[in-house]
Amino acid sequence: MENKLYYIDLFDFYGSLLTEKQQEYFTEYYHHDLSLSELADNHEISRNAIHKQIKDAEHKLDFYEEKLSLYKKKKELYAIIEKIEDKKIREELEEL
Repeated sequence: MENKLYYIDLFDFYGSLLTEKQQEYFTEYYHHDLSLSELADNHEISRNAIHKQIKDAEHKLDFYEEKLSLYKKKKELYAIIEKIEDKKIREELEEL
């Protein structure tokens, strides 16, 4: 489950850098919880082709995170925000 949430977060940052098909398959698989078989049936391609596209998308998301570290920076920023004692300031930063 944690892995799934990680990739969903990466997709929020880097999803637009994927191909349209990868975006579509990724969204249906991760956001709509469709199985590989369901995706294959819906798109009339093999289950293996869907699996390859999703794995390729995951590898690209990992690559972008390795180079840009937006997810890591977000986690670090939230950790700092959590330490702020002034509730009003903390809420304002969280809204950003």
